[in-house]
Amino acid sequence: MRLSRPFFQLPLLFDVARLQAEVAALPPEAWVAHPDQVPGNSAARLISVDGAETDAVHGRMAPTPWLEAMPYLKQVLAGFGVVWSRSRLMRLAPGAGVPEHADINYHWHTRVRLHIPVLTWPEVRFHCDGEAVHMGAGEAWVFDNWRRHHVENNASGERIHLVADTTGTAAFWRFVQAAPPPRAQWRKVGWDPNADHPLLTEVNPRSPIMPAAEVQWLLDDLRAELVAAVDGPEAPARIGRFGQLLECFALDWRQLCALHGVDGVAASEFQRLAMAIREAARPLSEGLVMRTNGVSALLVLEKRVLQHLVAEDAARQREGLS
Repeated sequence: MRLSRPFFQLPLLFDVARLQAEVAALPPEAWVAHPDQVPGNSAARLISVDGAETDAVHGRMAPTPWLEAMPYLKQVLAGFGVVWSRSRLMRLAPGAGVPEHADINYHWHTRVRLHIPVLTWPEVRFHCDGEAVHMGAGEAWVFDNWRRHHVENNASGERIHLVADTTGTAAFWRFVQAAPPPRAQWRKVGWDPNADHPLLTEVNPRSPIMPAAEVQWLLDDLRAELVAAVDGPEAPARIGRFGQLLECFALDWRQLCALHGVDGVAASEFQRLAMAIREAARPLSEGLVMRTNGVSALLVLEKRVLQHLVAEDAARQREGLS
């Protein structure tokens, strides 16, 4: 999610000893390799689709057995009063890191990642858009993951963060963006055996066809970030041609939605239109990138929009093909 600055620290302090004790009690089989096989990166899934061992982001989210075995950590999440999407404990081995990247996928357009360090060291640094911070154990942070960011663990011990995804309520965002009081006045959030906050989790099934209004919204946002990687006299014309292509696509998608609806009827027609825009975009997008992070405009179009226009499995079921 795009934010007004790279980092926000929330004025909260959690019980580090209790967090560490619950995480230390996890069995070795709770930890799995990073889905992209990034060396030295592993995770324990806490909230996932159906509470299962999966990294999917579409579906009914639920706590995993690992989270159910950690009452304080579950209480920490529930206490924010927001709806949580996929959430994990993220572990970095000594000397490992997270390579520089920007989160451009559809999932991240409306979601932010809350970080609560559980086990960390002064040598661990989180970099985002030229700024670097050390997130201390028991603190709470969010950051702008649309900007380029990376993490370095130069310590001799492993680093473990609770990393939880949410869109956030209005109250959550007011809290994040408010000027924090002096650290001595930050709220200490300990274990409360009488707390009864429910853990709210997403019900996020994938629509068979992406609605026209959402397509327009995503494309308008992409167009607002368009710049040429190398400025020159031809840059405005190239940006204009690519922007016009996106606008024409949005209009044609709206017409198909008006004709067929979005429940998967005539999915093949939507797929043909998506394939046509993919082919047309390749030459027109050459040399165009996102202003904030320098990522290829074509890659963002693919990852944020095109891959999510038609849910193929749902479409096949609707048309009786599976």
